Amino acid sequence: MDQDAKKTALRMIPYGIYVLTADDSKGNVAAATVNWVTQTAFAPPLVVVGVKTDSGAYGIVKQTKTFALNMLGKDGKGVAFTFFKPTKLEDGKLSGQAIHKGSTGVPILDAALASVECKVTSIVEQGDHHIVVGEVVDAHVARPITGRPDTAILEMRELGDNVFYGG
Repeated sequence: MDQDAKKTALRMIPYGIYVLTADDSKGNVAAATVNWVTQTAFAPPLVVVGVKTDSGAYGIVKQTKTFALNMLGKDGKGVAFTFFKPTKLEDGKLSGQAIHKGSTGVPILDAALASVECKVTSIVEQGDHHIVVGEVVDAHVARPITGRPDTAILEMRELGDNVFYGG
């Protein structure tokens, strides 16, 4: 296989930028910027997310079977970059970002444009990112969205010319 062609072709897949958050209610809270996300069913509402297996977020999600996906708006670049690094919970903030608890107990970023809280229904354990399937059990929209909701989301390409995922 031509490795450059593979990398280029796979980088043509558009990605939104999200922050996955999880809490084990024992003092371990994690967050990770993720982009392999899609909705897979309407009834029940299901989403899937690829989560790096060696991340703190993956360990908590696998153990607790709950997580939130926080949708970042166009102004969320700084938040996205914040969660490329390991998370710290200090003074009630997650890596300096204000949070509040959702109905399932998972942290919701105050800066998120919207979020969904999910209960894990299955995990596909293949590759260096496992596929987590979550049923949406609660949803939040922080402020009214003008126009198409899918155009309000921060996209990978908006993080800069040197930020890629895939390949």
